[in-house]
Amino acid sequence: MRYGYWMPVFGGWLRNVEDEGMEASFDYVKRLAINAERIGFDLTLIAELYLNDIKGVDAPALDAWSTAAALAALTERQELMVAVRPNFHQPGPFAKTSANIDRIANGRLSLNVVSSWWAREAEMFGLDFDQHDDRYARTSEWIDVVEGLWSGEPFSYDGDIYSTNEARVVPSPVRKPPLYAGGESEAAKSLIAEKCDAYVMHGDDPDVVASKIADMTERRVTAEREPLSFGMAGFVIVRDSEAEAQADLDRILEMKDVPPGYDNFDQWLAGTELERELKIREYAVSNRGLRPNLIGTPEQVRQRIADFEGAGVDLLLLQFSPQYEEMERFAAQVMSRLE
Repeated sequence: MRYGYWMPVFGGWLRNVEDEGMEASFDYVKRLAINAERIGFDLTLIAELYLNDIKGVDAPALDAWSTAAALAALTERQELMVAVRPNFHQPGPFAKTSANIDRIANGRLSLNVVSSWWAREAEMFGLDFDQHDDRYARTSEWIDVVEGLWSGEPFSYDGDIYSTNEARVVPSPVRKPPLYAGGESEAAKSLIAEKCDAYVMHGDDPDVVASKIADMTERRVTAEREPLSFGMAGFVIVRDSEAEAQADLDRILEMKDVPPGYDNFDQWLAGTELERELKIREYAVSNRGLRPNLIGTPEQVRQRIADFEGAGVDLLLLQFSPQYEEMERFAAQVMSRLE
């Protein structure tokens, strides 16, 4: 199992808790990234949104790609998985920028390819926003162009959306950055089986996750591609007793007023094609982070991780609050004993 963590570019993950003690600032994420290497985390996921969908659109949110470039120079070992939305980035200039960041990181860059869901954000910034299946058609061409340019050779492309003419990106990446992607629609799963390297899932029960992995594994065989790897999101609460863990869970679930991020959550829900109905309880933590039930004593959380490993998950993408302190607790009480 590899252990990754979400970089708190939004100042936290809890929609019902206004101040989590983890400000959306570069000073905070720099300190977090450096310490994460020290305590043994393998990867960080840096989400890309121009607006804050957790704390509300008036709250600060860090830019993903400039943050990644800076962290590439300040870290040595952890993989930098950076989210990218094709409708926000022309593939040619993006291929050049991302290749340079991979060089700074000495081959540690990977992409989390996200076919955008937030129509309001795109409209506010004057960008195109495609309907659901059209988003994946765009993403498919976008991947073709970026990977073609990463080869370092002159590359021409004539698609329905994008084109290049003998374009070349030199220096090319140290290695081809792996492509991670998620999604539950037929369009998303077909694209990932054909063109990506890893399938990342929202949190869920081990049995549900195992069925998704089986489905994507079969699709991958049909596509005659090498096996996918599989990641899953989850929110972690580790305490010395079940009662303490439950008390912290109750704290983050309490919705006293309608928080400023609720409208954004509602819009995301309306624009997706999910296999299972989301409940209001899950609004409190993004990415269905509570469904995996990584909550309890160190022994209970270790057993739960073993269940997911048995289901086929090889990467956990974890959220904590407050992040710095809880990552230290998790590394000391869970990761070290699993090793």
